[in-house]
Amino acid sequence: MSWRAIHHELTRSFRKTRNPLKSPQPQPGQLSPGLSQNERLFRDLFQDCGDISFHHFNFGTPERRGLLIYQPGLVDHKTLNDSILRPLMELEARAVSTTEALGNSIIYSAGQEIATEIADISEGILSGKTALLVENSQEALLIETAGLEKRAIEESKAELTIRGPRDAFIEILQVNMALVRQRLKDPRLKFLFFPEGRRSKTKVALAYMEGITPSDLLREVKQRLEQVDMDIILDSGFIEQQIEDKWYSIFPQLQLTERPDKVAAALAEGRVAVFTDTSPGVLMAPATLNTLMHTADDYYNRWIVASFIRGFRFFASIFSIILPALYIALTSFHPDLLPTDFALAIASARQNVPFPAFIEAFILEAFIELIREAGLRLPGNLGQAIGIVGGLIIGQAAVAANLVTPLMLTVVGLTAISNFTIPNFDAAQAVRVIRFLLMIFAATLGLYGVALGIIIIFSHLVMLNSFNYSYLSPWSPLEPQDLKDSLIRLPWPAMHQRPSFLRPKQKQRLNDKRSETPHDNQT
Repeated sequence: MSWRAIHHELTRSFRKTRNPLKSPQPQPGQLSPGLSQNERLFRDLFQDCGDISFHHFNFGTPERRGLLIYQPGLVDHKTLNDSILRPLMELEARAVSTTEALGNSIIYSAGQEIATEIADISEGILSGKTALLVENSQEALLIETAGLEKRAIEESKAELTIRGPRDAFIEILQVNMALVRQRLKDPRLKFLFFPEGRRSKTKVALAYMEGITPSDLLREVKQRLEQVDMDIILDSGFIEQQIEDKWYSIFPQLQLTERPDKVAAALAEGRVAVFTDTSPGVLMAPATLNTLMHTADDYYNRWIVASFIRGFRFFASIFSIILPALYIALTSFHPDLLPTDFALAIASARQNVPFPAFIEAFILEAFIELIREAGLRLPGNLGQAIGIVGGLIIGQAAVAANLVTPLMLTVVGLTAISNFTIPNFDAAQAVRVIRFLLMIFAATLGLYGVALGIIIIFSHLVMLNSFNYSYLSPWSPLEPQDLKDSLIRLPWPAMHQRPSFLRPKQKQRLNDKRSETPHDNQT
């Protein structure tokens, strides 16, 4: 080795010994020790973001500088002033070595975490947290200060009930989880979080009961949630359309609800629930045609009354699908199947109507859909007024103008009322579309067309699954044990087992004290 190389190595070793405490260079994407550099970095990151505030202050000594970065519209200013700024600015000139020490001994907040990654810090700020940065530190303290204004917990307007709790979910994820936890005070109720949306960073929570929920169901839902890849998630509908089995099916494959008691009941059966931040709707899986027809009142009322109403609801839903199609088929293709007097009365009423039965039914059904859509979009009182005016005055005027017959108006009115008995809104929408399809089949082939349409619908339902569970459970495949809670509901003592089609880990629901032990999650 030459003397020049030896001199170079000795010089470098000497410099290392002269600067043993030299601060390491920050890695890309991490904070630097200098407060000014960090501030410049976040100002560049939040450039033209007028809703982000930077607050400078001194604490301990005049030379010790700090910086708070937060979003004023998302934080609670009382918490910010009383729990963070006041303790820091009243801090005496004593040694506080690290940012973590400030959080442990000075800041009055239970929700704290240390972060060094710029992406984590910016995400925390945009989620309602306050970032505390101090001089000569490569760490930031993210403090929970979220205080976003939220609406009060009110009664669900989409799922009204006569008996039972009246509270409903709101748009805050933590509040919605607390409403379910209030009903299931069990540590085996678990919540798994999935950050969805590359830009929105929306929190999605998967709830399940450990020891009850089947492992294959939990694994399937987790896998589908992890595969969701969108830039923004604004509502649970975004998640629903990403994780359902058949996107082309008109039938809902997840059950949507705003009622915490329905979610708690579903979790106790072994199903899972998917919560989405900023959305009052919670998705429950798997969904079956049977569960979509159930209401909370079915379980709060006496079983005889509940069974009668539930059976009537199933009958009304079938009535809503096929009644206009049957009228078109009988009057246009098969009048000989009607009683003579009834057929003559229909023919007499249709003498002055210039349209065939299909066009007549289509006009009235489209008219009903327009009224329904207008009522949804207008304010409450005005929407009700539009419904009354449209249904009575305009309908009567259409009959007087010989555009439709009174009997057709009666048929369409009964169909609309029957559709309102379907408790699930998504299922009711599907029935509305199917009704038009059956009307086309009836206008083409008569009763043969109606039968063909029904066969196609049932064939689709038989092939349809919800997270690998049959959509027609417990009827196909037949589960005799689950028929106790299908078309009718037997009394609670008779339903001592959870739905068997789910294959829950713990089958017993009643009269089995062993199932209440803390170690039953191994069963």
